[in-house]
Parts: sequence; structure tokens; C-alpha cells
Amino acid sequence: MTPPDPGPPPESPRPARRRHTDVVDRFLRPFPAPRPRRRFEVPPETGEAPGEEHPEAPAPAGPVQTGFLLTVGVGLALLGWWLLVNVGPVVGWVVTATFIALGLEPLVRRLESRSVPRTGAVTLVVLGLAGALTVLISLVVPRVLAEGAQLAESVPRLVETALRSEAFAELDARFRIHDSTEQWLEGLAGRIGEDQEILGGVFGGVVGVGSVVLRTVAGTLIVLALSLYFLFSLPVMTRWAYRLAPASRRARVQELGDQMLRGVGNYVVGQTCVALLNAAVALTLMTATGVPYAALLAVLVALLAFVPLVGGVTAGVLVTVVAATAGWETAVPYAIGYFAYLQVEAYFVSPRIMRRAVAVPGAIAVIAVAAGGALWGVLGALIAIPTAAAALLLVREVFVPRQDRR
Repeated sequence: MTPPDPGPPPESPRPARRRHTDVVDRFLRPFPAPRPRRRFEVPPETGEAPGEEHPEAPAPAGPVQTGFLLTVGVGLALLGWWLLVNVGPVVGWVVTATFIALGLEPLVRRLESRSVPRTGAVTLVVLGLAGALTVLISLVVPRVLAEGAQLAESVPRLVETALRSEAFAELDARFRIHDSTEQWLEGLAGRIGEDQEILGGVFGGVVGVGSVVLRTVAGTLIVLALSLYFLFSLPVMTRWAYRLAPASRRARVQELGDQMLRGVGNYVVGQTCVALLNAAVALTLMTATGVPYAALLAVLVALLAFVPLVGGVTAGVLVTVVAATAGWETAVPYAIGYFAYLQVEAYFVSPRIMRRAVAVPGAIAVIAVAAGGALWGVLGALIAIPTAAAALLLVREVFVPRQDRR
């Protein structure tokens, strides 16, 4: 005989908790641990299993599909060109920040080779650069400002001296420059009292100068921020760029990309050393020969020396013209000494400093600098030679071997 089912066991009575105990337990409960922030990481490489068959090649596209894709491609190209034209300053900021980051990358790599983590290496390089710039600004800027004020005060005297010279007298007798200038100034003064549009134009010019200053300050801050970001995340950016290449050619693309990046970084470092040495030699010569406004002109020489090939010659001509205001006994020795140094720099200094940087033939370098300057101004002239070196590397390593195999 089956015993009757006793049913579920009776529930044990739960102890009642007081309300204040729940509140205390809630406050004493530990805080949850912070969750790591999701990052946009490089996905892992997926290998192909051995023996896996490749899928069949897709059928060729029809004429309608081909025409549609060509039309979409042309439209995207036109859209890209329109964006490039209308956001030119932004592209310039990005390119400048990229070159600054690539210029500091060799120093970071050297510190990384000595077992310094990348974050610490970047921090040390940035702090060192900031300290050097602070010392340079504190030593040079006050003197440059003082000499700039002296130059502004002496401009009327220099203009009056030039107007009283024999050369100006001959030009005035032939072309009547003095009379036409006075007539233009008198007509301008008369129109200012009658036409209010000139005052509006002057006011608009002042507003335009203010907007230029604000745009320059904003651009400088953006370039500095982008340079720091690129410098910290350059390995991740390069890995992402290499992953966009096909797996069969990824190793070769990575090899060529690393060569380009090393060449550009070494070029920026080398050109900076050459420009600073050029400015130091020019300052020494100006101090020895008595050229006026030596500190101000040395800063100008350093900026122009960053432009390859033509920057040093242009700086030499400008400084010689300023030195001529103090007399030919000042201008001639400076010109002889500086242009002699340019020859030494071209044949001995630059080859030693730039031996690890890019190598571009002279004719191609001149064409690249002229084309870059015409297309993008000073920035185009600065990046012309590294761009030409990257193109030559692709031609030598990719195009020529492909042509040889045909």
C-alpha cells in the first residue's frame, strides 16, 4: 500500500530585518569596480585553415553596373576635391601636426630602445622640447622685440635716406616717382574725407587682422594637440593603416611604410639641425661684422633655412640688403662669409647630418620644392622633399621590379 504524499516541506520562517539594518548594509556595501573603457583596437589577424578551398571568383560585372560604379567613383572624387578645397586650413594643420610627430618619433624610438615605456618616452621628449623652447624664448624674444621696435623707429630715417640717394634721384628723373607718389597720397587724403567706404574698408581690415590673429592662435593650439595625439598613438595608427592592405602583401607594405616614416622623421630632425646651425653661423657673422638687428635677422634666417635649397640663399640676400644700410664695409664681408658657409653646408654639413634621411636627386628636389611652394606655399615647400622621396621609394621598390618581371 502506497503511503500518502506528505507534500512540500514547510517553509522555514525568515528572520525579519529591521529597516535601519538595511540602510546600514546599503551604505557599507563596497563600491563597484570601474569598468575599462572600450577602445577602438586593431582586430586580430585571422589565418586561413590548411586545406580550405578558395571560393570561386565572382562573375564579371555588366556594363550597367560598371557605368554606375564609374559614375559613383567620379562623384566621390569630385566631393573629395571640394572638401579638400574648402577645408584647406584643417588639412594644413593635420599635415603640420603629422610632420611634427614624425620629427619627434626618432627621439622617442631612441628612448624606447633603452627600455623606457612609450608613454614615458613621449613625456620626456615633450618636456625636453618645452624646456628648450622656454629657454630660447626667454633669451631671444626680448632682444628680438627690442630690435623690432628700433627697426620700426628707424624706417622713416631709412626711407628718407633712400629718397635722397643718387640712385633714387636718377630713377625719379626718369620715371617721376616722387611726383606720382605725392599725387596719390593727396588724392587718398581727399577721398577719406568724402567717401565713408574707405573708413569702412579700414575698419574691415582691422576686423580681418583680428580674425587672422584668432585663427592663427586656434590653429597653433590645434596643431599642438594633434601632434601630441599622433605622437602617443603613432604605433596604433600605423598598425591600422597596414591592416588595410591585403594579407598577402601586408608584410611588404609594412616594410615600405616603415622606411617612409623613418625617412620623413630623420629628414625633419636633420633639417631642424641644419636650420639651427645656419642661424648660429649667421648670428656669429652678423655680430662680427656689425650688421644691425642681428637677433631679429637670425630668427628670420632660422625660419627661412627650414625651406630646402632656396631658403638659405634667400636669407643671405635679405640679410645682405639690410647690412648694406650700415655700409658696404659691413655688407660685403658678411655676404662673403655667409655664402661661403652655404657651400660648406651643401657639400659637408648636410650630407653628414642627413645621411640617415631621404636621398633625392638635386633636379627632382628643385622641381619638388618649386611645385610644393606653388601649390601650398611654405608648408608645401617643406613637405615637398619627403613626399618626393616617398614617391621615389615606391618607384624603386614596387614599379621597377614589376616592370622587370614583365
